[in-house]
Amino acid sequence: MRGTTVLPRTPCLEPKAGELPLHRLEVRAPDALPFTVGTFDTIGPMSRAAFPHRHTFYEIVHVTGGTGDHVIDFTRWELAPPQLAVITPGQVHHWDARELSGFVVLFTDDFLLEHPSDRETLRRLSQQPWRLDERAAEETARMVAELDEEFRCGGQGTDSVLRALMHVLIVRAGRLPGLADPRPPARAQAVGTEFARLLGRPDLGLWSVGALAERIGVTPGYLTDAVKTATGRTAAQLMREARTREAKRFLRGTDLTVRQVASRVGFADPAYFCRFFRRETGLSPGDYRRTGDAPPEIHHD
Repeated sequence: MRGTTVLPRTPCLEPKAGELPLHRLEVRAPDALPFTVGTFDTIGPMSRAAFPHRHTFYEIVHVTGGTGDHVIDFTRWELAPPQLAVITPGQVHHWDARELSGFVVLFTDDFLLEHPSDRETLRRLSQQPWRLDERAAEETARMVAELDEEFRCGGQGTDSVLRALMHVLIVRAGRLPGLADPRPPARAQAVGTEFARLLGRPDLGLWSVGALAERIGVTPGYLTDAVKTATGRTAAQLMREARTREAKRFLRGTDLTVRQVASRVGFADPAYFCRFFRRETGLSPGDYRRTGDAPPEIHHD
């Protein structure tokens, strides 16, 4: 995907005024596979970034040690290794942790072209970090070690092997207890997955069901039905949640004005945005921003 990868030592983009840093994936060469894997140490200090930021890529983290919290979309999740977490493009996260250890797998959306259904599994996995039992931890460690070895030492056909191993890792992670798999019809699943992926791309500015339907290439009516079949929820409900989530990210993580935040999430009228935000959260944008310094609620998985 254009603009999601850069060559090593490429300077980070300066964020626009009031916006969060946006990190791109470093790759070995302009035509290299949009993928990398390694430990927190080999990936580098940015893999432990202690400040809120976004990615243009997916991140799968297998945490094997450490104490503290992983903060995802401003919700604190206590580290409880062994643990698996997925960060999708556009999510905001940072680490408030000590002695953090484990493996990090990074890849862009292009890496999933052969297995597009993996996007939906990753979306469901991104809802929270997942504590692994002994069997799942051993299996995950083995799969990630294979990915790491193939990435560092592979030869002819390495790209195919890495894609195959990643598909297996994602499918097996999708079997974790508590991760629902409704298995809707294939067409509805594909449309629902693409809808969720586009909702995770706030930079596209697609803040209406009609705009998303046009981008996907279906009618708004079909999109509404497909999303309901694929997720059990309405497209409008998911859209409201996405706009609220994005507004919270701007209010908590930037110094943009309420008018600017409203514009960023598709509201031409700031007053209407304020009514929308209060209806969805019970707070005005200003109240939410003022109470943002209070420690977020800690969740235990």
